[in-house]
Amino acid sequence: MINPILFSVLLILLLLAGIWSVMTLNLLKSAIGLAVTSAILSLLLFLMDAPLAGVFELSVCAGLITVVFIGAISLTKPLTHAEARVRDRSRMQRFIFLPVLIVIVGAGLYTLGLHIDLPLPPAEVETDVRQVLWNARRLDLVGQIIVILAGVFGVVILFKDRPDPRGPQGGTNS
Repeated sequence: MINPILFSVLLILLLLAGIWSVMTLNLLKSAIGLAVTSAILSLLLFLMDAPLAGVFELSVCAGLITVVFIGAISLTKPLTHAEARVRDRSRMQRFIFLPVLIVIVGAGLYTLGLHIDLPLPPAEVETDVRQVLWNARRLDLVGQIIVILAGVFGVVILFKDRPDPRGPQGGTNS
């Protein structure tokens, strides 16, 4: 049985971490916020007796995707102060309604008393991870492999297209 207080606290933390990762103006802090959001979601999945989903969420989203994002951020050119101010103003104007919208939707769902009862899987489900991954969840495994390969190829392309900071001659003074 899931402790409802712990579950509610984790859901609120998940919501706050998600809002923070969207609203923060620093890309590195946003990537870290996404990793925190993913880690909290992993905890929720473990609490809901979905350990395979929790492990994949933690390893791929909180781990691999965060590394790819931070790698991509490190390859980008820093903005000037004026460019950053314009970007920050534009972003705040686009997303200023987001926390209010989430509170309104949450309050509306709460007042409606909306309860979603999801059917539990039968008790005789295979518990061997190898059997589940290779037989029952083969399409999910293919999706995970595609996401990992997309991240690897994205990093390779970013490193390949990065110009040499020393110039076309390689930094030699002739």
